[in-house]
Amino acid sequence: MAGPSARMLALLSLLQVHRDWPGDELAGRLEVSPRTVRRDVDRLRGLGYRVEALRGPAGGYRLEAGSDLPPLLFDDDQATAIALALAVAPASGADLAESAARALATVRQVMPARLRARVDAVQAVTGRSGTRTDPDVLVAVSEAVHLREVLRFGYGEDETPHRVEPHAVVARNGRWYLLDRDLDRDDWRTHRIDRITPRMRTRVPFTPTPIPGGDAAAFVSARFKGSAVDDVWPCTGSVTTTVDDAQTIAPYLPEDAVVEQIDGDRCRITLGSWSWDGLAGVVAGLIVPVRVEGPDELRGAVLELSRRLVIAAG
Repeated sequence: MAGPSARMLALLSLLQVHRDWPGDELAGRLEVSPRTVRRDVDRLRGLGYRVEALRGPAGGYRLEAGSDLPPLLFDDDQATAIALALAVAPASGADLAESAARALATVRQVMPARLRARVDAVQAVTGRSGTRTDPDVLVAVSEAVHLREVLRFGYGEDETPHRVEPHAVVARNGRWYLLDRDLDRDDWRTHRIDRITPRMRTRVPFTPTPIPGGDAAAFVSARFKGSAVDDVWPCTGSVTTTVDDAQTIAPYLPEDAVVEQIDGDRCRITLGSWSWDGLAGVVAGLIVPVRVEGPDELRGAVLELSRRLVIAAG
């Protein structure tokens, strides 16, 4: 085995697996005596690591969570993942830009040259969303979800009181949302976390109710589409156009638009929206010649929109 420093790093790497290690097994892995293992454990404790000694015939060790953050050991992939996550943190919507920048500088400083080169190759330019979420509020809400504890909070500028069973925290388009079951309204709701003002902890446990559909992110997405549960648009229709025109507008189509080849020179574009009038507006914005294929509700909405546009044009 190499010198004490390398041996301590190897010992720390084993302890971070989060399991109980018999002393003899650690000694065998490190190719040293149990007495040397005990000395290295004492050195780790001196650096701030809480290494618990286990009772029993063979004895052993376990790494516990500490009150302070000691030096950490990461492999190459873990270190790169942490650095990249910190680089794009400002785009998450959480108000962590300054803290993330300082943390990234700290991590980068202790990286070996080969890893710094990998991280520096990713020049992430992140935009800030219009709303910023207080990280303390985000942590408080997430903790209530984790503890399965009833959450009380004020919501919005008037801080309307709410009492909910928090089920999931969902990040979507640079904003953070709480998916919860509102106890006063007896319904599933989504609340923007940047508008939440937590009250004193209730410490009241609850038994989670299955989320409709089983997927928190899909359920929140469905609510934004005006759907009750399924992540689909309430109104869906299709138009046809030529293949060349479809290729022209493809980069500007909504992400969930479906383009299908019909024959040699025509294709079908299927689109969705929260209403037939809204879908007619999407069709009008395609900027290429199209023909409505169906259903009749979309055809009627397009005709009505065309009449309004003629009147608007004088």
